[in-house]
Amino acid sequence: MAIMITDECINCGACEPECPNHAIYEGGAEWKYSEGTGLRGIMNPLNGGGELDADGLQEPKSMDVYYIVSDKCTECVGFHDEPQCAAVCPVDCCVDDPEFRETEEYLLKKKEFMHL
Repeated sequence: MAIMITDECINCGACEPECPNHAIYEGGAEWKYSEGTGLRGIMNPLNGGGELDADGLQEPKSMDVYYIVSDKCTECVGFHDEPQCAAVCPVDCCVDDPEFRETEEYLLKKKEFMHL
């Protein structure tokens, strides 16, 4: 599964530099698949949906608080023993996202896909 940031976020930013996949962004910030990954140019995301430009700007997932791009979140599997965003969050607002349930095997596959 992926991690999400709840509305209890105080926008401290402690989580953002901890993410090995650069999957965390400040509210209102556009994002790219290529940021913090080995993805470049035209790609086909693992979740389907057709071809995308890894370097193209994507719409923010939240305008108000920090957010996590689920397509880039691996729960730190393959990097750390636990999700680093949750470990450093002072208000415990980095929690499991019930809409994105992924196995450890899939999270490792996602890590390998992003970090060729």
